[in-house]
Amino acid sequence: MLPPRAYIFIGLNGLRILSLIALLLVFASNISTLVHDVQAVNRFEASKATMSNTTSILNTEYISGSTVPNQPLGVFWAVLNRLLINFQVIILVLSEFGWPSAFFNRFFPVLGKEFSLGPLGIIQCLLGAAVLSHHVDTFSLVAAFFLFAIGFFNMLSGLIFSGAKVKRSVTSWREHAKSAIPTRVAGVDVRPIASAASSMLFKREKAAGEANTGHGFGAEGEHVARLKGSFISKPLKTVVHQ
Repeated sequence: MLPPRAYIFIGLNGLRILSLIALLLVFASNISTLVHDVQAVNRFEASKATMSNTTSILNTEYISGSTVPNQPLGVFWAVLNRLLINFQVIILVLSEFGWPSAFFNRFFPVLGKEFSLGPLGIIQCLLGAAVLSHHVDTFSLVAAFFLFAIGFFNMLSGLIFSGAKVKRSVTSWREHAKSAIPTRVAGVDVRPIASAASSMLFKREKAAGEANTGHGFGAEGEHVARLKGSFISKPLKTVVHQ
């Protein structure tokens, strides 16, 4: 039977996989909606050029068959809205992969490792609501609703689990394993016998090496010898008789 931490790890990573799927679906649905809007705008412009039923076309609030409002710069803002949504989706996908972590920790800290899943869930709910606030096709409707639901669960996970991004990280297992084996408790070495014995042997060899370190035969060695009560005798001068 697995420990509770393992179930938390599996559950949070399952939620991350669903989050990635929802983000990719919203990205694809936005591309599809953008293509349909452009086609609808082209039909709208062609209808105005033929001058047939012009009054009814100009009085519509939205261009028929699209999410583009029939107002000045309506096409520009509609296209910009879809592009911004896709840009935010890309940022969220990268944050779910945790790459590049240094970039998010510095420029988008709410999506970095220091924060929980709450901010991620809020942004996902905002994106889902932005898509659901327009009349879209079935594919976009399902993708946006799925993203909104995943965002709600991410917010809930952020409230329940503090540091959820750390708990679901693969590298957290390695860090937990390091912290689970203490080396010293109350000043006593609790490492395995082989590790403690090798450490003591290294310290003895180091102390012996320092003790056997000589001072040479120069002035320093002579000074140390005198302090210890030893004297260095010098050879007598010999007289050579011819």
